[in-house]
Amino acid sequence: MSETSDQQFTDVAAAIWPSLYRTAYLLCGNHADAEDLVQTALGKTYAARSHIRDIGSVHAYARVTLINTSMSSFRRRRRIREVPVDVVPEVSVVQDYSTGPAVRDALSTLTPRQRAVVVLRFYLDLDVRQTAHILGCAEGTVKSQTALALSKLRTQLQTEVAGFEGGYK
Repeated sequence: MSETSDQQFTDVAAAIWPSLYRTAYLLCGNHADAEDLVQTALGKTYAARSHIRDIGSVHAYARVTLINTSMSSFRRRRRIREVPVDVVPEVSVVQDYSTGPAVRDALSTLTPRQRAVVVLRFYLDLDVRQTAHILGCAEGTVKSQTALALSKLRTQLQTEVAGFEGGYK
């Protein structure tokens, strides 16, 4: 891409924002961090635009940058125990027993690499080879992390379902 393609980049960034945001939300677990992650990934992608050969590759480059930035930010924030919420409850929290919150909560218990593997493999529907390439690891690592993550998710989700008196059938 040439240096004069700012408008092209802006158009592509606007088009890929929703996809990147959904991925970031699954990785982060909240809206504020997801928006920050997408902004950071797009900023890094913009800064590296001279290395991107064609405008059609921006989405793939930004997605890889998003995953890498997410994993490095998880490492930095490992010590932080506060979890931001979208709305502060006034009196009590009403539990939502739909599957979305349960899955997001279960995802938050995974290690950053396991979470990235699950999002790449099952949300973005990438194969083992593509996932390994994006994460910069061996295919065997992707397979083992997937197995560990799915085992942990099954345990978490069974506990969540067992604790719901109304029951899931």
